Amino acid sequence: MSGGVLLRPWRRSDAPAVLRAFAPAEMARQSGGHPVTTEADALDWIARWERERAAGTGYAWAAVRAAACATARGETARGEAVQGEVVRSAAVEGEAARSEAVQGEALGCVAVTAVNQVHGCGWVLYWTTEAARGCGVASAGVRALARWAFDDLGLYRLELGHRTDNPASCAVARRAGFTAEGIERGKLRYGDVRHDVERHARLATDPVNFG
Repeated sequence: MSGGVLLRPWRRSDAPAVLRAFAPAEMARQSGGHPVTTEADALDWIARWERERAAGTGYAWAAVRAAACATARGETARGEAVQGEVVRSAAVEGEAARSEAVQGEALGCVAVTAVNQVHGCGWVLYWTTEAARGCGVASAGVRALARWAFDDLGLYRLELGHRTDNPASCAVARRAGFTAEGIERGKLRYGDVRHDVERHARLATDPVNFG
């Protein structure tokens, strides 16, 4: 995608976009067991992430288009290093959330949850809207999220998983620098069908984080 991706916290004003994102039937799996079929459901989805952020257990970011936008510091959004800087500004200073650079409609969500500061670990999840699929939004967002989780949260290990019959999600994980570590058999159940899951991980010391 031209111009790349920026991350910002979710806002209550995003409720209509969240509702549209969860309209496709397959997105029900991404709702955390809480259906998002009304605007009230969307507001509740955003509020759950706000509670996780306040508790320090999870952090969700809206991925927005970065093309032709300026950051809160007046810099032009250029590439991943600036994307990561915007994430830190939104999380720590709150300035980016008020800048023109982060006012666009969300193209997707990237998050780190199950944050465990004792062991320095977290679980990564991601999704994109139908319109943004195949544009590199998810992989760019996960790369920026990983840098923030290592640099700002001080985590050491990030994990994620995908069904073995979901090659698109696997491609996102690999492009974001997550190494496949093995298959967890029959881990997920959708309806009457169980699915194997491939686990990936990225460490703060992996070469992908340097250079």
